[in-house]
Amino acid sequence: MSVMAREDFPLPLLGMVHLRNEVRHLRPIHYTEPLSVTAWAENLAGHRAGTRVELVAEVRSGTELVWTGRSTYLAKGVFLPRLDRPARGAERADFVPPLPTAQWRLGADAGRNYARVSGDFNPIHLSSLSAKALGMKRSIAHGMYLASRVVAETGPAVQEPFEWEIDFESPVFLPATVSLRISDAGSPGERGETTFTGWNQRTRRRHFHGAARPLGAAGGSTGV
Repeated sequence: MSVMAREDFPLPLLGMVHLRNEVRHLRPIHYTEPLSVTAWAENLAGHRAGTRVELVAEVRSGTELVWTGRSTYLAKGVFLPRLDRPARGAERADFVPPLPTAQWRLGADAGRNYARVSGDFNPIHLSSLSAKALGMKRSIAHGMYLASRVVAETGPAVQEPFEWEIDFESPVFLPATVSLRISDAGSPGERGETTFTGWNQRTRRRHFHGAARPLGAAGGSTGV
């Protein structure tokens, strides 16, 4: 988002990582439609590993709101004055991998390939050398690449309004093999909430989890 590149944005753009995304697709958008985009940052807060911020975007066609999104980012290792770090919470429950329904094999070039499409050339995604310069052990997959791919595989009908959210728990270091479980909670003939989880089968670490659902389906709204 351009708001992150402004001179008064208090966090460094390079090296920021995704923590969470919440998106609402209110209707299909035709590629010829003129659109206006409004974006802003809010809820700057301390995090045990740095500083967290939320970026909100709204897309309108004329005066009609057609898409909204909220992204939570972490500036790892950046601790701003007057922002207290939260107390360490309860230990996270052990993750027990379910039976996978799919598997992704991501090459070392997955970050560079997505950067060419998205325009997101954050060095943590491009190569092991550039990622190590920013404190990563290897390059990692883009959060939005993982989110868009898994949401596409949940199969929400593109002609109906829907929403999705995803929480990231551990980075996908490239190259990687990601195991997935996608579960549809809808009744026969009726689309409901679809949940998804991605993990590393070898280390048993969960990379992300979330859900996609038609707007108004059981499971609630993301509140974006």
